[in-house]
Amino acid sequence: ELLEGKVLPGVAALDDLDKPKTKLNVEGLAARVPLRGKKVFVRVDLNVPLSKEDGVTVTDDTRIRGVVPTVSYLVGQGARVILCSHLGRPKGEVNDAFRLNPVVARLSELVGVQVQKADDTVGEAVQAMVDGMQDGSVLLLENCRFHKGEEKNDPAFAAQLGALCDVYVNDAFGTAHRAHASTAGICAHVPHKAAGYLMEKELKFLKGAVDDPVKPLAAIV
Repeated sequence: ELLEGKVLPGVAALDDLDKPKTKLNVEGLAARVPLRGKKVFVRVDLNVPLSKEDGVTVTDDTRIRGVVPTVSYLVGQGARVILCSHLGRPKGEVNDAFRLNPVVARLSELVGVQVQKADDTVGEAVQAMVDGMQDGSVLLLENCRFHKGEEKNDPAFAAQLGALCDVYVNDAFGTAHRAHASTAGICAHVPHKAAGYLMEKELKFLKGAVDDPVKPLAAIV
């Protein structure tokens, strides 16, 4: 029940239809759907802490490093990788303090590919950038929470996100408990869905902790 979306709506649509109660991972997806040339939308969590002094220096890159295995795998498969994340709480409005520009350099360094950055999450300019992507390239969309439709899980906004891609991968465990457009709503508009490596690792740990915990144990609620 915990992994079927009642507590984690962001993983509810990632089921492996051939293996009940199992989430399809990116390798399983690649075995069924050739990813070369496919536009793969990856929901990641790049909500990193920024320096209070200049507002643009990443002070802890743990979350950036966390998405590298999934992004690198997809790049190696020749996918056209579209990354979507939030940063902070801009409350549905554009706020320059919460733009994702600060993560681009470090992400590019870790993945080994120059990550391109869009100035919005959806729209004609974004669609043009997506259409111009090459196999094995990476595009980072602007903070999805600049749009009110994200946190409201607005169907129209979710449809716009879904129109950008052929495949959806959720690798943002930190937002899996939220039924937002980029974590839940988009799944209704994309035929192929899977869990990224980070999501898969966290779900396995959580499942083990719930189904077969090491005893004795104590729960702090």
